[in-house]
Amino acid sequence: MAVADGLSAREAKRLQTRERLLGAAIAEFKRSGMAEAEVGTIVAAAGVAHGTFFFHFPTKEHVLFELERREEQRITKQFDQFVAKPHDLLGALREAVRVVLALERRLGKLLFKDFLALHFSQSRVLAEDGQDHPLIVSVAHEIERAQQRGEVDPEVNPVNSAVFYLLGFYALMITTSDWPTRDALLDDYVARTLRSIEARP
Repeated sequence: MAVADGLSAREAKRLQTRERLLGAAIAEFKRSGMAEAEVGTIVAAAGVAHGTFFFHFPTKEHVLFELERREEQRITKQFDQFVAKPHDLLGALREAVRVVLALERRLGKLLFKDFLALHFSQSRVLAEDGQDHPLIVSVAHEIERAQQRGEVDPEVNPVNSAVFYLLGFYALMITTSDWPTRDALLDDYVARTLRSIEARP
């Protein structure tokens, strides 16, 4: 059997088909939203049989799970590259905003709303330590480092603060997406978040 990059020809073809389906599904989700997306349209765009979609993705939500996994890794990698260079906590909080806003632009507002709805769905089983959301973990590490430098109140719980920060930020993004003052509002949110956790003299 032919082998390419350690994969059999059959496995390589299966992965190629999965990638085509994922790309076609994401394009359809961007156009009409996940709920309204038609599997028939997706498989036609991917050039595969109808049942092939369900072989790779049991439901449309599974497409979003895969997208979420990839995008979480991507934005966390970007954030981690930023914080590997000299910076302060304000810069780190702003960078978290920047990478998520870039994600919104990449996905489009319709798909981004579906993405966040799944991201915080009550029906999914999540680890209690936030490990399912690597950006939360990375932001929490930044708050903890600042705390160790004496810049953040010693009573602050870094993980809780990261959760509060990102949840509030996501909520603002969704509810103010068409506001002309959105950028200024987000800047104010970042500044007030930092002020709320700073160590007092």
